[in-house]
Amino acid sequence: MPDSASIPPVICLAGPTAAGKSAACLALAQRWPLEIVNVDSATIYRGMDVGTAKPGAEERALVPQHLLDIRDPAESYSAAQFRDDALRLIDEIRGRGRLPLLAGGTMLYYKVLREGLDALPQADPVLRAELEAQAAERGWPALHAELAGRDPATAARLSPNDSQRIQRALEICMLSGRPMSALLGGANKNDDARRYVTVSLEPTDRLALHARIARRFDAMMAAGFLDEVRVLRSRGDLHPGLPSIRCVGYRQLWAHLDGETTLQEAREQGIAATRQLAKRQITWLRAQPDRMQIDCMAGDAVDRVIDAVAGLLRG
Repeated sequence: MPDSASIPPVICLAGPTAAGKSAACLALAQRWPLEIVNVDSATIYRGMDVGTAKPGAEERALVPQHLLDIRDPAESYSAAQFRDDALRLIDEIRGRGRLPLLAGGTMLYYKVLREGLDALPQADPVLRAELEAQAAERGWPALHAELAGRDPATAARLSPNDSQRIQRALEICMLSGRPMSALLGGANKNDDARRYVTVSLEPTDRLALHARIARRFDAMMAAGFLDEVRVLRSRGDLHPGLPSIRCVGYRQLWAHLDGETTLQEAREQGIAATRQLAKRQITWLRAQPDRMQIDCMAGDAVDRVIDAVAGLLRG
């Protein structure tokens, strides 16, 4: 059996939204026999193509891509499920004699892949339904206040309207009898001996990235983003409380279609939300000690990514 140090590392191409990860992936695929494992909690959903900047048919024809269109927007997909899928795919891709490239901007997925999972209780559908019923009657801020009584540390870092995380934190408290903050950071399940290296596309000029985000949002609108959200909304079984509809851009355009905002307001809110997402992604990346940083706004950013990957594969 080969020594783990002799096996090339799993390369993770990370970066904030609009950093140019897709272009870099295609350039890498022209030089090495790659298969891409998408690390993205939005492109997993079918029918959500324009607003997620999902790779199109031409891009998919150039390089095999995994974990796209694997869920209906009404369904859920957890970080634990991603970890299981990604580890399986990495081994399958290597078994075909090809190189796995993990690429995307969902930082929680990178975290659970590299660090394992905390020993948290599994979701309980009955309890979740009960919490949703309480929220419908009392509002999520009231459940946030209840969480503050059970787990002050977790409640302090959550918005009173962050329904998904409030629900999960309360669920953990009720199922385990302990606050989530006490369970996190405990013994992790991490039996993964693979070596991961992060090539990180980050802006040295944050304002330049903001301008790129605005241009990309407007390009999505011109490509039919609003119509895409309109189709999702017309299904009747989707609502803004779902993780799919809470994706940036989608929830703002949904609110516009509900008559809550003008289209211009929805555009501005969508761009602002995307900037906030990018800020959180950059903050997470800069806390990683072993990343290889490349300025995503540089004219030769793609060439720098290629050079970095070539160096990693040479060992």
